[in-house]
Amino acid sequence: MSPLLIGTVVAAYFSMLLVVAHFTSKGADTEAFFRANRQSPWYLVAFGMIGASLSGVTFVSVPGWVGTSSLSYFQMVLGYLVGYAVIALVLMPLYYRLDLTTIYSYLKQRLGPWSYRSGAFFFLVSRVVGSSFRLFLVANVFQITIFDPLGWGVPFWFTVTLSILLIWLYTFQGGIKTIVWTDTLQTFFMLVSVGVAVWGLAEQMGLGLAGLVETISQSQFSQVFFFEDAQSPSYFWKQFAGGAFIAVVMTGLDQDMMQKNLTCRNLGEAQKNMFWFSLVLVLVNLSFLTLGVLLYEYALSGGLLAFVENPEGGKVLSMLGPDGQWVARRTDDLFPLLATQGYLLPVVGLFFVLGLVAAAYSSADSALTALTTSFSVDFLDVGRYPEPQRRRVVRWVHAGVSLVLVLAILGFHALNDQSVASAIFTAAGYTYGPLLGLFAFGLASRRPLRDRWVPWVCLASPVLTYWIQANSEAWLGGYRFGFELVALNGAICFLGLWFLSLGMKRQNIKP
Repeated sequence: MSPLLIGTVVAAYFSMLLVVAHFTSKGADTEAFFRANRQSPWYLVAFGMIGASLSGVTFVSVPGWVGTSSLSYFQMVLGYLVGYAVIALVLMPLYYRLDLTTIYSYLKQRLGPWSYRSGAFFFLVSRVVGSSFRLFLVANVFQITIFDPLGWGVPFWFTVTLSILLIWLYTFQGGIKTIVWTDTLQTFFMLVSVGVAVWGLAEQMGLGLAGLVETISQSQFSQVFFFEDAQSPSYFWKQFAGGAFIAVVMTGLDQDMMQKNLTCRNLGEAQKNMFWFSLVLVLVNLSFLTLGVLLYEYALSGGLLAFVENPEGGKVLSMLGPDGQWVARRTDDLFPLLATQGYLLPVVGLFFVLGLVAAAYSSADSALTALTTSFSVDFLDVGRYPEPQRRRVVRWVHAGVSLVLVLAILGFHALNDQSVASAIFTAAGYTYGPLLGLFAFGLASRRPLRDRWVPWVCLASPVLTYWIQANSEAWLGGYRFGFELVALNGAICFLGLWFLSLGMKRQNIKP
């Protein structure tokens, strides 16, 4: 693919985002930046949340997972439905009843200021790390597919700065009011790119609709449900329960995702948005998994792919490079390499880059706005200022958060070790356990607690979780934790908070 062509398409794409931002940010004040004046159509929020809930990592990882875990991820997706139902029926009524701007304000009203800041802090850390890693991948794509082939000598720091600057340009004025619309556009491009990839693979494999269905159903990678080994991370009930908990914590307890829901006109529309979003997301994830099956079947049938034994255990993915040499690859590399190295139709490669950018930016732009909102409201109490001063504070925070993201991305790049970066990104999941424990205690208990000690409980919870997870096979007869680890994290935090409530007089406290 021509780097100039890719650059032109990406430039045109961002031009569209800037046009949308221009029209949606007219006359926007801080209320529009934070909550879009609570005038967002529920169907736009539902559609845009699909792109925001996925990311550039998901865009390449979900198809890649098929090679090592078949379609077992779909078990987790089914668990999402339970989690989203809890969000719609339990958390949303609470958020709308209290008329919240950030969801962590609930912790201040229910538990106290230290609990409030602890929840907001863990959100800020997790989102900075997660968003930085997602944008690190996109900046890498820009560097490899556009700037390096052109030979302009563009350094990576410039590519990173440009990537963040583009987000800043279309979000600094309208905030969440703009993002509700831009995320809709980005979700559309992401879904189109998946459709184009499936179509391109079917064309090159000579498959019609019936042949496509038959190939997928008879594939060695088509197993969905795993009930055989209860100790395996792929065991159905572990994945299903893990999916439910992950949906609750990474959507219902995450300011980034809930900020969009809080822009709906009323609770009824917000709940309608959540129910439709959850159903469509199941189909979207199924599309990604279907794409993964086709990618592996195409690569194996064409002699481009092989699984070789790893001396350290397991199997390693080996791909035939353009120079005719076999090279070891991660499963995440399959889709990018086939799409961009000339194995598939050029249009597939073009839409792959566009879809990856759309998937990553639809999660990163809302994260930038949510981080700005949380820091401005939860730490600076920006509501105490008059509107002109409030607007200036929000803009400075928005610029500061953008700078933090640039520095974090450059930090990932300096590590120059994909496995280390992935480990840091995975570790961010530990920060959701304290959030789960805090909200669960607030909703399930009527007791006050010793609020000043809450930060220590929240810090200890992920540490104890990691310790248990690292020794689970020795202590629990070979049991290995999977996605249900966040439930353990939340339970430890809940028990710590319960301990802090011992001896406190029970009060008539609303959940």
